[in-house]
Amino acid sequence: MTTPLHLHEDRLFPSDPATRDIARRLYREVAALPIVSPHGHTDPAWFATNAPFANATELLLVPDHYVFRMLYSQGVSLDELGIPRADGSRAQVDPRAAWRVFARNFHLFRGTPSSMWLNHVFYEVFGLRERLDERTADDYYDRITDALQTPPCTPRALFERFNIEVIATTESPLETLEHHQAIQGSGWKGRVITAYRPDPVVDPEHEQFPSALERFGELTGENVYTWDGYLRAHRQRRDFFKRMGATSTDHGHPSAATANLPPDEARKLFDVVVRGAATPAQAELFRAQILTEMAAMSLDDDLVMQIHPGCFRNHNAGLFDRYGRDKGADIPLRTEYVHALKPLLDRFGNDPRLNVILFTLDESTYSRELAPLAGHYPTLFLGPAWWFHDAPEGMWRFREQTLASGGFYNTIGFNDDTRAFLSIPARHDVARRIDCAFLGKLVAEHRVDEDEAVEVAIDLAYRLPKKAYRL
Repeated sequence: MTTPLHLHEDRLFPSDPATRDIARRLYREVAALPIVSPHGHTDPAWFATNAPFANATELLLVPDHYVFRMLYSQGVSLDELGIPRADGSRAQVDPRAAWRVFARNFHLFRGTPSSMWLNHVFYEVFGLRERLDERTADDYYDRITDALQTPPCTPRALFERFNIEVIATTESPLETLEHHQAIQGSGWKGRVITAYRPDPVVDPEHEQFPSALERFGELTGENVYTWDGYLRAHRQRRDFFKRMGATSTDHGHPSAATANLPPDEARKLFDVVVRGAATPAQAELFRAQILTEMAAMSLDDDLVMQIHPGCFRNHNAGLFDRYGRDKGADIPLRTEYVHALKPLLDRFGNDPRLNVILFTLDESTYSRELAPLAGHYPTLFLGPAWWFHDAPEGMWRFREQTLASGGFYNTIGFNDDTRAFLSIPARHDVARRIDCAFLGKLVAEHRVDEDEAVEVAIDLAYRLPKKAYRL
């Protein structure tokens, strides 16, 4: 016997009746607003080709490291799920069999954000009304896979159905952006833009750095083994990305360290880096200097900077060797911002033309460092609760701990930061519900009036991300 699947209309709202009523009223003002998705990792090829998604497994399981990291933690091998390996191969696994493994273990996600997002997708996108489990696995697989072959479920149709106003993908400087060019030339009205993520060519400890630097030079025609040529190459690629719609850069550094070296010292450090002789401390200093150089470039080309520090990426060495990057083995680190950002802020922090959006995986920094920094420097803004904290509890803690020093208007609303395309409406819905619940509490406590809360809710859901990302 199967169990009904239901999405309660009051999910995530306060249990107190009076506050819940306020949250409901606020939510009605924002529920249908267009989705602004200014930072994420969807595949632009989906929108360029508009080809049907293959099946339920390839769309909902294989790309989603939130899902398969949980399964892996319970002893399910990535081969059993058909996850691609680092060399491009993959185990010969029937996608239906992989889906059955997922369904059999779906109980592992109870109470997690993944269960909320997935159940929202199952219910709203595919009209499923029974819970996913071992008994319903095949029915789910067939109904989702069949639906994906129909016109209403092509990538562009779903983009329009989800009421997405704009979505940003993320590419390295080595990408040719042919899919973005195809989208621009297709006549389709959907707005899909890119973002400049230079990690492979700015991190000396990145396993692809030597080959990436070589390719960087080939693409730009610059001598990227000299400091001046290297910086010109970045400016050239940034200009190309901007022509492909980019309004932002993104920097996934291990720390938030910045530096402001004299030009001669920067050149000497770069010479050590390109020789492959950098120590860990020199590699960190080089990444720190690059953030300041990127800020300088942003003043020239108006690209917004995003800094996503504080993650020990690919912590599981054996998994990394076999499957490569982004396979669920990234772990948060303690991160310091006050001293780390000072060199960049000493140079640019008082210039309101520069937008720097800060993220963290270290929640202890919200009230101690990040909110006071953003509440002072006109350059700084706070990105929303990110990655491991992209959950109702994390979103609530973010608001609680940043409001006093940063207010609402030194934050940038919500960005979903996902490669799981179908979960985007669910993620934005969760963020809107939590913000309305939080604002409802402030109204109930007579800290803001309800008309003010309505304006803030609309700003957080729609206006602030557009403003922060210059969209």
